Amino acid sequence: MLVLVINSGSSSLKYQVRDVAAGTVLTEGLIEKIGMGNGGGGDGEIEGPRDHAEALELVDAAIHQELGGLELGAVGHRVVHGGERFAEPVLIDNEITRAIERLNPLAPLHNPANVLGIRAITRKWPDMPQVAVFDTAFHRTLPEHAWRYAVPDELYTNHGIRRYGFHGTSHEYVARRSAALLDLPPEEFDGVIAHLGNGASVTAIRGGQSVDTSMGFTPLEGLVMGTRSGDLDPSILVFLGRAGWTPEDIDSMLNRESGLKGLAGNNDMRTVVEAAESGDAKAAMALAVASYRLAKYIGGYHVAVGGAKALVFTAGIGENSSQFRALVADRLGALGIELDAGLNAKRSREPRVISAPSSAIPVLVVPTDEERAIAEATAAVVGSNR
Repeated sequence: MLVLVINSGSSSLKYQVRDVAAGTVLTEGLIEKIGMGNGGGGDGEIEGPRDHAEALELVDAAIHQELGGLELGAVGHRVVHGGERFAEPVLIDNEITRAIERLNPLAPLHNPANVLGIRAITRKWPDMPQVAVFDTAFHRTLPEHAWRYAVPDELYTNHGIRRYGFHGTSHEYVARRSAALLDLPPEEFDGVIAHLGNGASVTAIRGGQSVDTSMGFTPLEGLVMGTRSGDLDPSILVFLGRAGWTPEDIDSMLNRESGLKGLAGNNDMRTVVEAAESGDAKAAMALAVASYRLAKYIGGYHVAVGGAKALVFTAGIGENSSQFRALVADRLGALGIELDAGLNAKRSREPRVISAPSSAIPVLVVPTDEERAIAEATAAVVGSNR
């Protein structure tokens, strides 16, 4: 089956066509500036379609040019927020689309765009099977003591305020790959997975299931990220509100101006590492804050899983920044974790062990592939509904 994987943003549409049986990528691309003008671009980027429907026409043309007469079998959508209803991928129909739309208030930057992508496919290919794969679904196994906030119950019952967790598609995929690397059945994998990119989260995996994760009601909670603050005292928000900051001011500051950008002036980890190595004190402090925060979570999640069998780094920073991995590992000596400097410095797209033989548990680098996970889930759902 050929599956078109769609990741819709408010003004962008990322796509990839995969042959699920062969495990190969046949074509992929990115369309940007949707709704921001007209015109075209080159080098794999097409800019300026009026809406997602017009963007999909460009996708269709690009796919036809690359694949000729090959026909798509299904479309898989990344949907950021599945709320409490969706614990697994689902075949999309009108009712499912409306249910996803009703979750818009929980993910106002993501779910509306995801729905636009779904509706665009429905209009163009009404008979094409579509599957929604939710970032939150893998975390539906969190026990209540992990997902509850210590606030009045009415906030949960009336407004759905609880911890949901994100990056679930990545964490689930990496957990399976890590178990295979360690020659373990997936249901016997107990570990801590750090998904580190511009957005970052860490998840405690016990028996192959998510039992705790650092992101919460929104992707803002938890680790220090590229532009997001992660954890902070909620009273700061009250203080800023009383000082005249609007909710929009606070939201923008916490999500777009904080994290590495707030501390070091730049949200690119490579740039921050280079600056720190050149003696920039602010960059060095940013790395210290970020690595310390992550190390605290890893220590806590080591307890949550009853003793981790592995620590796993994934996503852009986790896979590529040997310097940041080393900073984190240096803080984990109490757990007996020790990296092999040579293995840590080695670059590879293959899953690998980077810990020293003397390390109490193995430390792995496992590249994530969310598009592959979405394509495989889509093929499985469509196959089971035939």
